[in-house]
Amino acid sequence: MKKQRTRSTQIFLITATIVTWFAVVFQFYLILVNRVTTVPEIIIRFFSFYTILTNILVALAFTFFLLSSRSRLTVFFCNPNVITAITVYITVVGITYNLILRPLWQPKGLQQLVDELLHVIVPLLFIFYWLLFTSKNRLLWKNIFSWLIYPFVYVILILLRGAFSGYYPYPFIDVNKLGYSKVFLNCVGLFCVFFVLSILLVALTRIRSTHNK
Repeated sequence: MKKQRTRSTQIFLITATIVTWFAVVFQFYLILVNRVTTVPEIIIRFFSFYTILTNILVALAFTFFLLSSRSRLTVFFCNPNVITAITVYITVVGITYNLILRPLWQPKGLQQLVDELLHVIVPLLFIFYWLLFTSKNRLLWKNIFSWLIYPFVYVILILLRGAFSGYYPYPFIDVNKLGYSKVFLNCVGLFCVFFVLSILLVALTRIRSTHNK
C-alpha cells in the first residue's frame, strides 16, 4: 500500500509540475507575442502579476517536492508551514480571478487555455496536494502573520512601481482610475481574504488532528 501511494504521489507531482511550468512559460510566450510595448517593459509587467509570481512559486514547490536531495531549498519548500502558505496564496489567485476578474474579459484560443490553467487547474492541483499529501501537525496560529508578508510586500512594490510608471496590473489596484483611498480599501479587503483563509486552513488541521487522536 505504501509503495502504491508513493508511486501515485510521484505521478501526481510530475503531472502537476509539468502543467504549472507549461502554463507559466506559455503565458510568457503569449504576452511577448502580443506585446503592446517594449520587450523590457513587457518582461517587467509579466513579473508584476500576482498570478504569475504565485504560479512560479507553485511550480518551484512542485519541482522541489519531486527532488530527493536534502538541499536547503528542498527542505524549505517541503516545510508544512511553507506549503500551507503557498496554498493560501494560490487559492486567492483562484478566488480573485473567478469572482472579480473573469467577467472583465473573455480570452480566446490558447490564451483561454492558459488562463484556465493558471487560475483554476493549478490552484486545484496545489489544494489537492495540501489536502492529501501534506503533514499538518506543526501548523500554529502564530504562523499566519508571517504568511501575510508575501502579499503585503507585493502590494507595496506594485504601488511604488505604479506611482512612477503609471501601470497597475489589476483594475482593483489601479490608482489612476480609483484613487488611493479606494485602492487602500480594496487592499484591506484582500488582506482580510488572506487572513480568513489562513485561519480556516489552520482550523481544519486542528480539527483533523483532534479527530485522529
